[in-house]
Amino acid sequence: MAKQITESSGNVFADLGMANAEEHLLKAGLVSKLAEVIRALGLSQTAAAKQTGISQPDLSRLLRGRFRDMSADRLIRALIRLGSEVDIDVSRGGEPVGEPIHLEAVAA
Repeated sequence: MAKQITESSGNVFADLGMANAEEHLLKAGLVSKLAEVIRALGLSQTAAAKQTGISQPDLSRLLRGRFRDMSADRLIRALIRLGSEVDIDVSRGGEPVGEPIHLEAVAA
């Protein structure tokens, strides 16, 4: 019996038929970046939680892929609180729409 292979659309959440697939993909990408930054800084979950303003239990859940209840805005703010800069590019038909939006931590 031959196995049928279906090529991905590039969004696993859409491939699974989930509602709000684009939002899930965005949040998954942000959580992945958050994990990379935490690892690069050598932070424990407790230290990362203090810096990001996300409780340690919530941060643990996020890093294990349970991010449904966390907004993309809050994930972006967590990245910024860890000293990261976030750029958002918008394009239409492959052409940029204005300049990228650049977000970075504001000096206290």
